[in-house]
Amino acid sequence: MIRSLLAGAGDLLHGFGFWGRRPGMMALGLVPAAIVALVVLAALVALGATVGDLVTWMTPFADAWDAGWAIALRVAVGAALFGATILLAAVTFTAVTLTVGDPFYERIWRAVETEEGGEVPDEGPGFWSAAASGGVLVAIGALNAGLVLLVGFIPVVGSVTAAVLGVVLSGRLLARELTGRAFDARGIPGDERRRMLRGHRARMLGFGVATQLLFMLPGGAVLTMPAAVAGSTLLARRVLDADEASARPSP
Repeated sequence: MIRSLLAGAGDLLHGFGFWGRRPGMMALGLVPAAIVALVVLAALVALGATVGDLVTWMTPFADAWDAGWAIALRVAVGAALFGATILLAAVTFTAVTLTVGDPFYERIWRAVETEEGGEVPDEGPGFWSAAASGGVLVAIGALNAGLVLLVGFIPVVGSVTAAVLGVVLSGRLLARELTGRAFDARGIPGDERRRMLRGHRARMLGFGVATQLLFMLPGGAVLTMPAAVAGSTLLARRVLDADEASARPSP
């Protein structure tokens, strides 16, 4: 499993390698990412300015507690709220960026597909498909963010558990969304896609968590997005090639 997790992170690293081979194309991928990142950052700053009042509103029962216990609870809830917000911000950033920047990221996807060889679909999934997929991603992300927030209420270990869970869940969602273009372009339905991905969960998670961790660095989301598109295409091709190889009759 560790090897698969590292292989997934390696796919992202190989995605960064496209900066050396296609710098102009990759640089264009920064444009939509930067625009969306500014909007998401403004929302996070607004939330940060009101987080204290929000946590107090969420925990009115703690007003009657001893001051030390009340502060401890509210710090834990604040940490969980931060984790939930980061999760939702990451999936929202990814969904909106992929939709807004579809023409830019289709060029990156096609370049990677061509470099990998084999049959390349004539067209990508298109804007409306990306928008619909992004809407589903945000909805699932909101549900997962709610789960992370609830976990934060667990005494003692809640805040740490919520932070780790937030990174893992957001990583899974990012990997699912970013690899979707290669499958959508080939018209592979959801059930078939899930079957193909079943044996590659650890690699998907390694890729997604590595992407999410870089997204959390200052400016990391913008700089990582083009490489994440390239790396996710490589990952999807590994899955597709493995499935094709397993389907061939034994000699």
